[in-house]
Amino acid sequence: MGEQPIFSTRAHVFQIDPNTKKNWVPTSKHAVTVSYFYDSTRNVYRIISLDGSKAIINSTITPNMTFTKTSQKFGQWADSRANTVYGLGFSSEHHLSKFAEKFQEFKEAARLAKEKSQEKMELTSTPSQESAGGDLQSPLTPESINGTDDERTPDVTQNSEPRAEPTQNALPFSHSSAISKHWEAELATLKGNNAKLTAALLESTANVKQWKQQLAAYQEEAERLHKRVTELECVSSQANAVHTHKSELNQTIQELEETLKEKEEEIERLKQEIDNARELQEQRDSLTQKLQEVEIRNKDLEGQLSDLEQRLEKSQNEQEAFRNNLKTLLEILDGKIFELTELRDNLAKLLECS
Repeated sequence: MGEQPIFSTRAHVFQIDPNTKKNWVPTSKHAVTVSYFYDSTRNVYRIISLDGSKAIINSTITPNMTFTKTSQKFGQWADSRANTVYGLGFSSEHHLSKFAEKFQEFKEAARLAKEKSQEKMELTSTPSQESAGGDLQSPLTPESINGTDDERTPDVTQNSEPRAEPTQNALPFSHSSAISKHWEAELATLKGNNAKLTAALLESTANVKQWKQQLAAYQEEAERLHKRVTELECVSSQANAVHTHKSELNQTIQELEETLKEKEEEIERLKQEIDNARELQEQRDSLTQKLQEVEIRNKDLEGQLSDLEQRLEKSQNEQEAFRNNLKTLLEILDGKIFELTELRDNLAKLLECS
């Protein structure tokens, strides 16, 4: 189909209550992916959101649509074809602003595409008789294509909650002259188409009945194909979203693998450092043990030295006492020898005298 997602974000989705036209009804229990899609075949921009396999938003962007920010995190737009008003609650003001910018960008692109389409139709159209426009009226009306003009839109007040829940009192949308001009342009386009169909029918009067039968068959087939296309578009958008998510996961996995590889290299480096640290710790323990042994040996040697010093001091004291005793003994001996010498002399004198 040539339809591809061109921008995606996440938001809580709401729709206006069809009964009160004031209260918001949440269509998703949690934040879901909301995507802009571009169909290059039909040159159409759409907003699509899926909750599981259910399409909760399927809105074709037209030039007369307006996206309104009703609070810092909440915005809404009216879709006349779906006859409803969609509301989106974002997690931040940045996401809301980005979505609003894309809405305005694709709305302008849709307007330019419509103008180009109208220019091509004017160039390729052939002159038709003015009177033929009143002979045959097409069953197509602006209301049957784009919904009714009396669509009511809700009021929304600002809400600063994280989920950006809408309040009960909403900002009312009024149908402006721009919408009326749009319907007039649509009506003029349809009148031109009716004129072309009238001219074609006037040229093929004989085959009108057959064409009506074929047209009915084509309408039934087109309706069936349209339903089938809608189902396939939903499936395709979901597949595209899954593919995008898969690409993101693959990229994340690749980044994680690179990070894991870096971590493994760092772990290997740390293991080497740990081994080196263990070797240094073992060397340190060995040196510490040797130091302890040396200290113990030192203490033993110091004890032995202290004992030897005590023994030496004791020996010196004993030698000093022995010297003193010997000196005393020598003095006594000298006195005795002197006394013996005197005694010998006295005895010699006595012998001589006798």
